[in-house]
Amino acid sequence: MLVTHEQLHEMIPATTDKIIDKYCAYLNAAMEEFEINTPLRISAFIAQIAHESCNLVYSEELADGSAYEYRKDLGNLLPEALAIAHANHTTTGRFYKGHGLLQVTGYASHREVMEGLGIDCVTNPRILCEPEHACRSAAWFWHKHNLNKYADVGHFGKITTIINGGNNGAIERVKNYARCRKVLSCE
Repeated sequence: MLVTHEQLHEMIPATTDKIIDKYCAYLNAAMEEFEINTPLRISAFIAQIAHESCNLVYSEELADGSAYEYRKDLGNLLPEALAIAHANHTTTGRFYKGHGLLQVTGYASHREVMEGLGIDCVTNPRILCEPEHACRSAAWFWHKHNLNKYADVGHFGKITTIINGGNNGAIERVKNYARCRKVLSCE
């Protein structure tokens, strides 16, 4: 199932035609590649990426990443991560802050995406800000965490928790989800 330009604009009405043009084909390709291919799956996926990217406006985290500096759980203290960041005259938190439509964060996550997609986002994390890679990395994350199974049964809150680690923006996410479901006739 492909989403049309018009449907995507209805699902994310706060964005512009120019942004929809920039992402529509890449979103469809990524969703097809990772089996986000039913109205329920697509509704949940689009609702989540709309929230995480501020309606497809941002593919890089707005915060400077300093909050991630000493995060061992993100892999940011590994010698390889430190060496790469320092070679780029920065720190691991800033270098590996959130990238892509679902905000891949930390050295370890960037490395997983690199291994999963064959995109060198370890030495060039901002490559995930490019529309094609922003879409593919989000769909890959979705697939890796088996989020289709939750979308299939309407466990949208569980998807939010897996993506966000909590319920940040839950009200907006649910509104997005309801709108997407309506556009794709899931109601």
